[in-house]
Amino acid sequence: MAVSLQPKPIVPGSQVLAYGAARGDLVVPNDDLIEPINSSDEWIQQRTGIITRTRASRDVGVKDLSLTAAREAVERSGIDIGTLDAIIVSTISFPYPTPSLATLLAGELGRPDVIAYDISAACAGFAYGIGQADALIRTGAARHVLVIGAEKLSDFVDPTDRSISFLLGDGAGAAIVGPSDEPRIGPTVWGSDGDSWNTIRMTNSLVDYRDGDGGWPTLEQDGRTVFRWAVWHTAKKIREMLEQSGLTVEDIDVFVPHQANMRIVDELAKQLKLPESVVIARDIAETGNTSAASIPLATHRLLEEGTAKSGDVLVQFGFGAGLAYAGQVLILP
Repeated sequence: MAVSLQPKPIVPGSQVLAYGAARGDLVVPNDDLIEPINSSDEWIQQRTGIITRTRASRDVGVKDLSLTAAREAVERSGIDIGTLDAIIVSTISFPYPTPSLATLLAGELGRPDVIAYDISAACAGFAYGIGQADALIRTGAARHVLVIGAEKLSDFVDPTDRSISFLLGDGAGAAIVGPSDEPRIGPTVWGSDGDSWNTIRMTNSLVDYRDGDGGWPTLEQDGRTVFRWAVWHTAKKIREMLEQSGLTVEDIDVFVPHQANMRIVDELAKQLKLPESVVIARDIAETGNTSAASIPLATHRLLEEGTAKSGDVLVQFGFGAGLAYAGQVLILP
């Protein structure tokens, strides 16, 4: 018997309605970290642009950071919490492989029956989440979507590691995405470079740790490889993203790349030939590299400072572990 399935309604577009943020409660200056890596404050600032980073106290978890950011985003958006139909969380530092942090947050926020899942895309994860939220809304699968990037990377730091340990911070950034009469989130450009899967990695697996074949897993990276890949590959993909959105660099008001390293941020701006008028996020100087949380935290800061404003054209682009990448052009709320 032939049947005809009823399609979901198509919504013209989606938009970010509001942001929320939570940073770690501890401010950690470079001087606190230099002895184990036999370095100096000057060396760290020259190599990364980081002056301080925020880290969370032992009793503050990824869930706590996420809830703070989520509640601010919900409140500022003005939505009825009953219209929140999906929660997407990007994190690589929630200490439970399963169940997801997203389902835990759904219960805490009073929406235990919504779509809820985690993304493991590290520094590209928030942009991955925005891309998925846009698709859920435009296909009618959700009315409003909460997207969170949250990390407590200090739980996975080896203080003696010179490749990445001094970069990392803790925090969470959140955004509420809802429907729009016209697209205010452009096409997502995303993908990965699986051939470089091991460029940013954990030192051991949990199975190795369990069996005594390795210590507690911590993060490390091949810094030079990541730098070259991030600059050349990312600049190319951002140009592709602008083209798909029908824009040029002259249309950009705000540029928020993943806050990996100030040298990468500066080199990307140079490669893209951004006009001097473009506001460039440099949140890494005070917050550090917070992986999935870095883009929403940086955006939230610019809006709070008034450096970015409603209606500005923002380009965001994330890249990280597994050399996953993702980005969009969007109009700020």
